[in-house]
Amino acid sequence: MFRLLLTGAVVGLLAVGGYAALKEMRSSDLQARYLSELAARMSYRLEKGPTNAVRYPQAGPYDIRLGYALLPQFAQRLRNQGFAVASQARFSPKLLEVAERGLFPPYPEKTQAGLSLVDRDGNPVYEAVYPARVYPAFDAIPPVILNTLLYIENRELLDEEHPHRNPAVEWDRLARASLDLVARKLGAGIHVPGGSTLATQIEKYRHSPEGRTDSAREKLRQMASAALRAYLGGADTTQARREIALTYLNSMPLAAIPGYGEVNGLGDGLAAWFGADFAAVNKLLGQAAGLTGENLGTAQAQAYRQVLCLLLAQRRPSYYLLAGREDLEQLADQHLRLLANEHVIPAGLRDAALAERSRFNDKPQPVPARFYVDHKTQNVLRTRLAMSLGVKRLYDLDRLDASARATLDPRTQTAVTAALRRLSEPQAALDAGVMGFRLLDANNDLSDIVYSLVLYEQGPQGNLLRVQTDNQNDPLDISDGIKLDLGSTAKMRTMVHYLELIAELHQQYAGTPAKTLKSVELHPRDYLSRWVIDQLLATPQIGLPDILEAALERRYSASPGEAFMTGGGLHVFANFNKDDNNRIMSVRRALEQSVNLVFIRLMRDVVYHHIYKPGGVGRWLDEDDAPRRTQYLERFADEEGRTYMRRFYRKYRDKGPQEALELLTKGVYPAPKRLATVYRSVNPSGSLAEFESYLKAHLPRGVLATSDIPKLYAKYAIDSFDLHDRGYIARVHPLELWLVAYLAKHPGASLSQVNEASVFERQQVYRWLFKTNRQFAQNKRIRMLVEREGFAMVHQAWKRLGYPFESFTPSYASSIGAAGDRPAALAELMGILLSGGLRYPMNRFDTVHFAAATPYEMEMALPQAEPKRVMLPEVAAAARKALTGVVENGTAVRVRGAYKLGGQALIIAGKTGTGDHRRRINGPGGRLLAEEVVSRTATFTFMLGDRHFGALTAYVKGPAASRFHFTSALPVQVLKSLSPTLIPMLARSETPAAPTRENALAAVSEAGPAKAAAR
Repeated sequence: MFRLLLTGAVVGLLAVGGYAALKEMRSSDLQARYLSELAARMSYRLEKGPTNAVRYPQAGPYDIRLGYALLPQFAQRLRNQGFAVASQARFSPKLLEVAERGLFPPYPEKTQAGLSLVDRDGNPVYEAVYPARVYPAFDAIPPVILNTLLYIENRELLDEEHPHRNPAVEWDRLARASLDLVARKLGAGIHVPGGSTLATQIEKYRHSPEGRTDSAREKLRQMASAALRAYLGGADTTQARREIALTYLNSMPLAAIPGYGEVNGLGDGLAAWFGADFAAVNKLLGQAAGLTGENLGTAQAQAYRQVLCLLLAQRRPSYYLLAGREDLEQLADQHLRLLANEHVIPAGLRDAALAERSRFNDKPQPVPARFYVDHKTQNVLRTRLAMSLGVKRLYDLDRLDASARATLDPRTQTAVTAALRRLSEPQAALDAGVMGFRLLDANNDLSDIVYSLVLYEQGPQGNLLRVQTDNQNDPLDISDGIKLDLGSTAKMRTMVHYLELIAELHQQYAGTPAKTLKSVELHPRDYLSRWVIDQLLATPQIGLPDILEAALERRYSASPGEAFMTGGGLHVFANFNKDDNNRIMSVRRALEQSVNLVFIRLMRDVVYHHIYKPGGVGRWLDEDDAPRRTQYLERFADEEGRTYMRRFYRKYRDKGPQEALELLTKGVYPAPKRLATVYRSVNPSGSLAEFESYLKAHLPRGVLATSDIPKLYAKYAIDSFDLHDRGYIARVHPLELWLVAYLAKHPGASLSQVNEASVFERQQVYRWLFKTNRQFAQNKRIRMLVEREGFAMVHQAWKRLGYPFESFTPSYASSIGAAGDRPAALAELMGILLSGGLRYPMNRFDTVHFAAATPYEMEMALPQAEPKRVMLPEVAAAARKALTGVVENGTAVRVRGAYKLGGQALIIAGKTGTGDHRRRINGPGGRLLAEEVVSRTATFTFMLGDRHFGALTAYVKGPAASRFHFTSALPVQVLKSLSPTLIPMLARSETPAAPTRENALAAVSEAGPAKAAAR
């Protein structure tokens, strides 16, 4: 009896427990109480300064797309550029604990996000929002769309009977899916339906790695995270469940389309995949659409079918929306019948939709972003922000949950853009004064000219970009996007480095006793060291400012009557103004008048100094240092061999063995021994019959007797001659022979593999150079390498001051523009000189704000800059004074006095440059066969007052450039014409009263120029 009572009690308890469990599964009352209390403790707050109380997501598509997973990298890159964390969100202890346990931090997530840019005044510049088309609220969803979604995915989601219901799980579906999965594991051939609710699906496609569920553990993580998120607003989840349906429709992933990108949400999905208007679809299917009628219109039926297809495609979007469209149509037909049978849709809508087929749009248009001013400005800003963050594509940048404030001055930017664009109009050009000698003429097509201005303001945060614009619609950024021939602006870089060397020598030798100075062993070609020592011997107490002034007064010949061995060849140079040819002038005067030959000779002195100074790279050249000579010759052989190998590799890399042999043969004179050498070198294992066939195919009839073929085959075997001799016999470069043979055996080999395999051969083909009777040829090549090392030191000095390229032309011609440059880089050098030798960061943004109103929020801002000293202040002052002379007395004189504040003329300093880029095609013996005009460029890089600096460039590309003859006078005149446009911005500057031109000239000339010895 007792046993029976006990059994009954157990059964009763189990029954009560089962009833309670069943009730809990339906109502979620206990879960609601616990989880809502837990969720209430999961919060975050935004505070000033950085924090470690945050955990960033790592793998979810949503977190990667919006940039949350990348925030640590973004922050570090911005720190490296001078930014600091101004404010950052902190996790509460409980939120931090949940994140560390691996759950997705619960917070109200954004459906729409994207990049936003504003200018310095907070005016919108650019805005991208993705997805672009969404339901603004739950009530905006047409009931037929909502009910269709719930029937397919989550029928109990909006159950109003149980306000505490946990939307993260439907127990009956989960149980059935689990049992079916077990059965399938045991061998039952059944389909396993998904057990996910809309809430867990959102967690999956947003936060799970690759948006997938790859394990039971990942599924549990999705469910737990979804449950916590649902109870953020309290125990009653009614509103949260509505938000789940709204979020799903607005954000479900719908694959990606080439040329369009990733598609998310029903609204963008309809536009991208069907070309449908979201608003029109909602109107057709809305409450007032009359869907209960029997004779529905084609538009309504097509709209509903498209919506249904997207809701069904979400489970396998990349398949159903691309290759599996027919399967998707069949699946839609099945569901139309089911939905009508379950009274989710009326029969009339079913029948009308069954009669339709979805009309896919195969040429979707990208989602347009909102441009508030000209596109060029935004593209430049977006490109620079992407570079700052390390984001490779603008596509990815636009999808970040981020905003940034550009330092652009909006009124000036707009006004300058308009002014530059007006210059393509003849009357406006005439009014601006750009028509005339060395400017433009009536025969020029003014629309061919691109004008570009970049202008910075120097302040406590560094160099802030105020204007960057041009008058073209092309995306090319003239100021900072390409390498340009900017002509004589290179003289400024040359002069600055020259002054740095003088200052370095002064620091080295100043205060040294005269006896010691006289005993310094100087190479005869180290003219700079000799000059500084002579100055110190003549005036022992001469200070750095005075010796720099004296250095600017050093005189050089401007004669073009000398040939210069530089850059591996003998070169002659010309002056722009032939009246300068017979003059001897100072470096200062040559800078003002932009005289080429003075700077060619100055660059020679600079390079000689690097080569021949005590401890210089070339001091050994006059010594009989056989081991070092051999090292340099081997290096020359290797480098020149690589150059030839690169050229030959481009010629043959995509050719098969037979095609390559034919191409090689075309360049060989058809003589028997030459062709025999070619064939036996390239195909040494080829048979005699194949050899005979090759010769007969490529030699004129009657040139070769059949009896001679075996003799040629034996005589010119590959092991009969070394590679150098085989090249000589065939009159083909030996490395070309070697490469064709190598690629025949190693098809698809990379250039690096080719270079690695040809180390010995590259030395072998230059064996003639190592012979003792080749001393002249040896010296020529050794000096070329040593000169290159000297130029490497010049390049290093230029790079330290902002030169933008990793290499430049190792020739004296680099001093007059052969090295190329960028206007923005020249402007940066102007900024260094303006700041007295301090290099400030060049900033286009002063704040970057990530993930606003999320637990990952971070605002980075520019604090007061910590500039790096890259130049002595005395050098900067001397260079600045010399550049002021270019405006006062030289090639930029037309802008003198053009900018005034309070009736006082501002100091303007700068350097002009003109580039005439032509591509020359030479024939045998260097004879000029043709000349192609590539571009014509003129630029003026300048300082404007005591805070502003920049560069203005005029550029014509292509054949049209041959019709223009303007010089750097053009950008100088354009800058002058912009004075009414720029002066208001200069007047708004926070600086105290700007120095006047007269006061500045008086200040920098107090000491007076020292007399210098002429050489």
